[in-house]
Amino acid sequence: MSAISKALRNAVHQHAPTTLMGMQQRLFSLWFNSFIYNQIWEDPAVDLQALALTPESRVLCIASGGCNVLNYLAASPAHITAIDLNPYHLSLTRLKLAAMKHLPDHAAFYDFFGYADGAGNLENYERYIRPHLDAELDAFWEGRSMVGRKRLHMFRDGLYRHSRFGYFMRLLHGIARRTHYHPERLLSAQSLDEQKAIFQRHIAPFFDNRLVKFLGKLPVSVFSLGIPPQQYKAMKAQGDLIGQYRERVERLACQFPIQDNYFAWQGFSHSYDHVKRQAIPPYLRADNYDLIRGQLGKVDTQLGSMIDFLREQPAHSYDRFVFLDAQDWMSDEVLCQLWREVERTGKPGTRVIFRTAAAESPLDSALPPELLARFSYEAETSKTLFQQDRSAIYGGFHLYRKAG
Repeated sequence: MSAISKALRNAVHQHAPTTLMGMQQRLFSLWFNSFIYNQIWEDPAVDLQALALTPESRVLCIASGGCNVLNYLAASPAHITAIDLNPYHLSLTRLKLAAMKHLPDHAAFYDFFGYADGAGNLENYERYIRPHLDAELDAFWEGRSMVGRKRLHMFRDGLYRHSRFGYFMRLLHGIARRTHYHPERLLSAQSLDEQKAIFQRHIAPFFDNRLVKFLGKLPVSVFSLGIPPQQYKAMKAQGDLIGQYRERVERLACQFPIQDNYFAWQGFSHSYDHVKRQAIPPYLRADNYDLIRGQLGKVDTQLGSMIDFLREQPAHSYDRFVFLDAQDWMSDEVLCQLWREVERTGKPGTRVIFRTAAAESPLDSALPPELLARFSYEAETSKTLFQQDRSAIYGGFHLYRKAG
């Protein structure tokens, strides 16, 4: 077994394989060793408010698809370390960095990661990007997926339709069409009132569909949303799973203007707004291109676990940490190990952000009092920023600061 599969196993497998939860965890780890997301689902506008990056900030973040690694560069921190257990996500991050560095201009970069569905992307890859890749990354993108196509061909066939998340959303869209609902109409709404009307007509009834109810109650169904069994259990404990899904989709559809909510565009069309280019991630905006491109040297990427990486770092070497929703996977013991390393490697005033499937932070019950006392929970700020998060798929957003 490779080191990476051991790290993934240690992160996910918390119960014996003979138990139902243990079997689900092992199935999830197999499912997770692939492309889950091709777009990160954490709002960078919220992250940047909470992180308050400065020119001296040293950031450790989970790479995921690499979107927010590039988005954070627009705030000009000193350094970003992007780490991930998932080699597919890290390979996508590394490709984004190489593409921004070596493609000739913003138009070519937008074709590759904005449209992400043209034959010209393969030509540009061969001409501009591939000569600069190391052998491992080149072999990954030249390698073949489970259906026999080169992984690189996702950029010809539609990157945002060819991940676990993309396949699951295509299934849901197919069910909607067969039941005569059209959630994509939301994208043409001109006001929040119109968005709410379209939601009530074409999206809300979808959650009363018997097949949707059945799928929504299966733990394996939400694996494609990147939700492991531990997260599913936490959500189930809050009651009415289908109601939770409906409430979060309603927030996505109705709480924020569709004109600049690129998360809603992805959810309802597998694409961005290529006409007005307001509903696109910051790293794809033309006015950020030169700024971000000039700072690519500040990023390094690591394959592996955060805890193992931090154990090798000197004290007070980072001051910003971004954990996405990874802590929902962790046992109390692993959470303690992680936060002890954050306390050791974090500078005074360090900021840590993360999201949770349920509303509450797990740290109050997981960390011993003496360790928890080293951090202050910014409860009101966390609540306010949670309400501003346009992706709307999580139950909570949390900001902690290290004492001193």
